[in-house]
Amino acid sequence: MATRRNALETPVHYLTPLFEPRSIAVFGASTRATAVGSVVLENIVSAGFGGDVYPINPKYDQVQGIPCFSSLEQVDADVELAVIATPASTVPSILEACGEKGVTTAVILSAGFREAGDEGRRLEHQVIEVARLFGIRFMGPNCLGLIRPSVGLNATFAKGTADKGNLALVSQSGALCTAIVDWAENRDIGFSAVVSMGISADIDFGEILDYLVADPKTDSILMYVEGVQNARAFMSALRAAARAKPVIVVKAGRHQAGEQAAVSHTGALSGADDVFDAALRRAGVVRGVHVGDLFAAAAVLVGRTRIHGDRLAVVTNAGGPGVMACDKAGDLHIPLAELSPATVGDLDAALPPMWSKGNPIDVLGDADADRYAEATRIVLTDDGTDGVLVMLTPQAMTDPTEVARRIIEVGDTSAKPVLTCWMGDKQVRESRELFAAAAMPTFRLPETAVQGFSYLTQFHRNQQLLVQTPGPIATESTPDIAGAQLIIDNVLSERRSVLTEVESKAVLAAFGVPVTPSSVVRTSAEAIVVAETLGLPVAMKIHSHDITHKSDVGGVRLNVASAGAVQREFDDLIRSAAAHRPDADVGGVVIQPMVSMAGGVELLVGINRDPVFGPVVVFGTGGTELELLADKAVCLPPLNRLLTEDMIGQTRAATLLAGYRGRPAADMDAVQDVLLRVSEMACELPAIRELDINPLFADESGVVAADARIVVDRHYVDSRRYSHTAIHPYPSHLVSTTLLAGGVACTIRPIRPEDAEMERAFVDNLSPETKHFRFMNTFKRLSPAMLARFTQIDYDREMAFVAVIDDHGDETEIGVCRYVINPDGQSCEFAVVVADDWQGKGVAHKLMEALIEYARYRNLETMVGHVLADNHGMKTLARTLGFQITTDPDDSSLVRTKKSL
Repeated sequence: MATRRNALETPVHYLTPLFEPRSIAVFGASTRATAVGSVVLENIVSAGFGGDVYPINPKYDQVQGIPCFSSLEQVDADVELAVIATPASTVPSILEACGEKGVTTAVILSAGFREAGDEGRRLEHQVIEVARLFGIRFMGPNCLGLIRPSVGLNATFAKGTADKGNLALVSQSGALCTAIVDWAENRDIGFSAVVSMGISADIDFGEILDYLVADPKTDSILMYVEGVQNARAFMSALRAAARAKPVIVVKAGRHQAGEQAAVSHTGALSGADDVFDAALRRAGVVRGVHVGDLFAAAAVLVGRTRIHGDRLAVVTNAGGPGVMACDKAGDLHIPLAELSPATVGDLDAALPPMWSKGNPIDVLGDADADRYAEATRIVLTDDGTDGVLVMLTPQAMTDPTEVARRIIEVGDTSAKPVLTCWMGDKQVRESRELFAAAAMPTFRLPETAVQGFSYLTQFHRNQQLLVQTPGPIATESTPDIAGAQLIIDNVLSERRSVLTEVESKAVLAAFGVPVTPSSVVRTSAEAIVVAETLGLPVAMKIHSHDITHKSDVGGVRLNVASAGAVQREFDDLIRSAAAHRPDADVGGVVIQPMVSMAGGVELLVGINRDPVFGPVVVFGTGGTELELLADKAVCLPPLNRLLTEDMIGQTRAATLLAGYRGRPAADMDAVQDVLLRVSEMACELPAIRELDINPLFADESGVVAADARIVVDRHYVDSRRYSHTAIHPYPSHLVSTTLLAGGVACTIRPIRPEDAEMERAFVDNLSPETKHFRFMNTFKRLSPAMLARFTQIDYDREMAFVAVIDDHGDETEIGVCRYVINPDGQSCEFAVVVADDWQGKGVAHKLMEALIEYARYRNLETMVGHVLADNHGMKTLARTLGFQITTDPDDSSLVRTKKSL
């Protein structure tokens, strides 16, 4: 694929020709005014597109005063974007012509593909094959198109266009795009981009988000999602976006009927709603429930409003609306600001004696503009207030327009956000226009106003969570992945999909999960011997590859306390299984000791495979009533201790684990250990479709899995390691050991979130000269945000290797190297730094070898870097590794290094 570069030869994003093309061909342009191609052409011209436009239609010589070409081949110029509005059956041949012409991007507006049945799916497959052959990236089919106001591009068939602004709107529904753009027009809300995805046969949400993350014209992103094609790209881009910009997502299909409608609309699977919710939570983005949330989000984000806390103060001239606002704040877990004594005193002096004396601040129905302005100013100066919602209901003594002017003046003097809610219509119309012109968020109802504030608070909370770093990882036993995989392979070789309890527990034990010992016996005499050996009382369960739910066939006996009872229950279990499932192959009875945890909590820990996001880890209250209790939380692996703590806290089981009615608290570290181990299983054993540990008993002494069931997929093929997960887990297979000069053992491994404090110590101990050579001379101490950025990396879009040595049982970092993939998707930029005491001992060379090898594995084509001209050691290393070195034409203090991979 050709890569467009700017004047400084810096790679630009590969979707730039889609968002900012220099020339466009419109297929289907017509003299018929109602034709889709005609509307698109008219929109492109009327929006003020500054590039070349080429209508393509063999029927005409001219369309809308523009020369029309019979085919793309007749155009004697380069074309960067093709907009196709012709019948579906013509699209494959048009794309082929585009490929032969060198066109790199396309927008396919045409309908009639997968949503139209088998013939449509065949056509869609043909389109995809042609596009891949020629390296064409396309949006759609069956989409509204794309608007990029900053370059005068309106490649849609919508009526009207979007004003220039800083909001990006990305939607699978074209109708929703037109509705939001139309709503925004009268509110002075502009857009950096409006993208209608259609059925996303090629370009999906992830790639659009990836472009918008780096787009300087975009400050906030609104999304309407019905289904996701590529969960890995979606999650990777969402996580990157959430670190930099507010992202609000509304997802359709929260219930079964809606999900079915979404599938029929776009053909994309949406997955379980709780899993989608967990994905958004993990990415750090904010979820809206309905389309109205997108309108509320647009109103509050357009002014680039940001907050540093979540405490809301409400100023109102009516008690009822104030109470409604407070109720909504409670629903959304937004704390009301507690006014300081000094603030209350200032308000006493400024307001009538009958004011509310608290938050909400009721300035009374006769409040004039001066009273409103002074009350708002006082509340904004309170250190315990993070934002203010000013509300007004039309009263005979109040001038809504004058109050609006004064509130805008007060708001301009404060860094804290001021939101407004002028209720009514005719009397407050002018006020709303003033607020819109001042980019001050305004709403019609108290609930939507508080909802708007919640987007600011959620973004702030997410940013706080993103900079938290887990503590150093404990030294734990390495799981026996190969042994667990052998057990699963043996089951698959027998053409089975359900592991027996004994097999399931063996897999758990291979990953370090404590399990009760189990033995299979085939006669009542064996049962007595095993029961006496394990110690009475025991639990007895039917053993059969064909019986998954043992309790459904009367196949479980608990607290069997004597040898005679063991003999009787053995015979009874065999008879019961034969009666309920005469077709089942019964292999005997499983015997295990009864778990002695009288005060223990019964938990559920498991894995489910979502059709979109792959494996998810499940935690909640266990036992036989788990379906009735419906107490569970889900999270996408991989997990760390911060995530497990948050996951447990989402459930009612957390209260039981904390201890109640005199019962001691359970060993939370042990519970978290199980979640971490199960997370590893989800990542390392891709054939697992389902895993249930139920119950997992937990008390103050630890945990133990009393029962377990694993279901594997007989047809699953892992095309690439970890390709089955939505988030790339820690690549433990890249850990290696090596010897440095002097015979010192060193481990080269990918960096991980738990390395935060080790990374901080490493940077703190670098000399001023070393920091200078690595452009780090401005770092006095790493901020929490920068520390998180260095250690919580997305292994899909970057990689960092650290070199560590053993220091009396603890790891000490002596070097680090990293690369970040450039926007072109084909090259990466690297950096490397080594501790002063370890320079000249081969650390940098070994780190760079690991980095280069992994970049090749990820199919990157080029590795580049910038080096200070006086950093002779780095230049020597670069030459040794095969990099070409050239002087930077724009800065004589720098040299450029480049290596083809």
